[in-house]
Amino acid sequence: MFTGIDEVDWASMQHAYGSAEDVPGILRALASPCPQERETALDGMYGAVHHQGDVYDSTLACIPFLFALVTHAELPDRSGIVELLVSIGGGDADDFHPDEDEDDVSLDAGEDDRANDNYAMARTAIRASAAVFVELVADRDPEVRRAVPRALVRFLDEPARVLGLLRQRLDDEQEGGVRLALAEGLGLFAWLHTESAGPAVDCLMTLSAAPNDPGLRLAALGQLAGCAPDLLPADLVPTVVALLRARSQRPRVPAEPERPDTDTLIGHLRRLRPADEEGSQLLRTLHSALDARTTDRIALLKGQLTSADPADRCNAVWMSAGLFREWRADYEEPVALIGEQLASDEERLRDAAVSVLESLFTLAVPAADRLAALVEAAPESWGGGTTTLGRPLKALARSGDPRAVPALAQVLAQPVIPNDIGYTIEYLGPAAEQLAPLLRERLGEVPLDSPETYNRAAPLLSALGRLRYGAAVPEVLRLLHGMPRELRFRDSLVEALARTLGMFGMFGTDAREAIPALRELLDGERVVAAATALWSVTGDSEAVLPPLLRELTAEEAGHPRMAAEALGRLGPLAGPALPELRRLAESAEVWERTAAACALWDIDGDPEPVLPALRSAWRQNAYTRGTIAACLLRMGTAAAPAHDLVRAELAAPRRHRARRSGGYGSHDILEDERLLHTCRAALDAT
Repeated sequence: MFTGIDEVDWASMQHAYGSAEDVPGILRALASPCPQERETALDGMYGAVHHQGDVYDSTLACIPFLFALVTHAELPDRSGIVELLVSIGGGDADDFHPDEDEDDVSLDAGEDDRANDNYAMARTAIRASAAVFVELVADRDPEVRRAVPRALVRFLDEPARVLGLLRQRLDDEQEGGVRLALAEGLGLFAWLHTESAGPAVDCLMTLSAAPNDPGLRLAALGQLAGCAPDLLPADLVPTVVALLRARSQRPRVPAEPERPDTDTLIGHLRRLRPADEEGSQLLRTLHSALDARTTDRIALLKGQLTSADPADRCNAVWMSAGLFREWRADYEEPVALIGEQLASDEERLRDAAVSVLESLFTLAVPAADRLAALVEAAPESWGGGTTTLGRPLKALARSGDPRAVPALAQVLAQPVIPNDIGYTIEYLGPAAEQLAPLLRERLGEVPLDSPETYNRAAPLLSALGRLRYGAAVPEVLRLLHGMPRELRFRDSLVEALARTLGMFGMFGTDAREAIPALRELLDGERVVAAATALWSVTGDSEAVLPPLLRELTAEEAGHPRMAAEALGRLGPLAGPALPELRRLAESAEVWERTAAACALWDIDGDPEPVLPALRSAWRQNAYTRGTIAACLLRMGTAAAPAHDLVRAELAAPRRHRARRSGGYGSHDILEDERLLHTCRAALDAT
């Protein structure tokens, strides 16, 4: 298995954490007789040698040894090595995905498109050895047989042979999980080889009507949805729901053998898997293939969420998360049904429901009654005395429900409070005003010189600022004057303190005693935040304009974007900044261009240099759209030439932050709902 491994100059190669001289040990551990060592080694391959999908020179050097490992029939856990080879070759990407909007440029211009030499060489090397996968099609280990179809379709460049192997294996295979993988292989084949897809599609059609095998029928329908959607039955959703319920009535066989309990990322992810992982995969495939067909997907979720089987309902809850995150639709009914799961005796199901509702913010309102009941019934879950707020309480507060306030008050009264409680309180609006004195009290208890000073103070400052609770100025100044210069994250805390004082100053005279401190900060690292706060408190443009102009034009260590945003708040008084803002409105950096264009309107009121800059930024980076829409709202009728962008956004079925490749943020749904609200207001303003 390891012939020649010591002749490779591993020390001259790299992986994610530096020298690859430890790679031979990782490879040898993949063949260890100890299950824990094998899993730890596989985790090491993903964690260092193939870190986050990257291919290094050491990754390439591993490929021959990985192939040697999978050919040894006596070696356990070879399926994981097959899956690793597929991933290294770039064959683990989503198979069915819609085309991106032409106008929607990648959010990260210049993002690596994985076209460099290492990726190409990895694909070439795996294709060159793909005959090994042919040998594994009938391997004695069902887990290996289950992993092989995707590898075979992806890397064996003989379509007719691949199709013949898949069909023959379907005739011979008795193990249910392997038959599902073969169906998935047929769907992938039809997707990749459209010119010869007919026989694969015909086979899937036959499987979709297979008697006495609801799981296989579901797998076939999921693949047809991706590669031949026109052939799906007209009654797809009722058919799928009926098959799910028939499947759930059968004895459930574990999807894979028992694995060791290791302290690895692989072990952690395995523990997070749904109880019915096979069913989850079947539904994930179908939902992914249905993609933008939100009406069908919502109907399917409703059918799943009313199943008698808790595992089916749990799978539905997790499936809903991707739907809510990517597509715009009316989700009142499925959200209410997810709320019903909070009354379940199944802890896994309750936890899944809370997790999804936590990400929905105001869209969770249809489930608010159930959330409130759960919060009231389980005070031990609130998070009092811990560093993290309890998730049911957080979900209820994020929905804006005032029933969260009494529980939050009790949490704030505990000796130790969650670090994130301040950020959560922000979403309650005026209902949280009664919490302001408690927030002030806790801010006054934050130590001045602890490594956790910033983590404890920043959320409280954010909440107090949002609540405009100027009575907390003494506590803010205590931190500002008392924290040592060597404090960890000191500059970030100074910025948070200045921002909070600025919010106080916008609504009264409470912050006037902070004026001397803010003037001193004009000479510090956080000058923009200090100038913005000083303007909010005093309205003294003569004091804040010079430092903001310096930050706008500084070639090194300046903050032009933040300075532009601050200058916009001054309005016409920032007239001296117009020449530099006009130059910045043509910047190649999209956020600088956006901030400068918005400031130009707020200062000068001339739409001519503003609209072209906003239009280009809107199309280049979807993250700018909330800022731009707010500017268009301020522009009123002058924004009419850009209303085509606004109307297109309102008509788009996909959420604006879902148009990037992979990844998502915890606030993506909230930001999209806010964008839609602002877009509607911008049109109404004319």
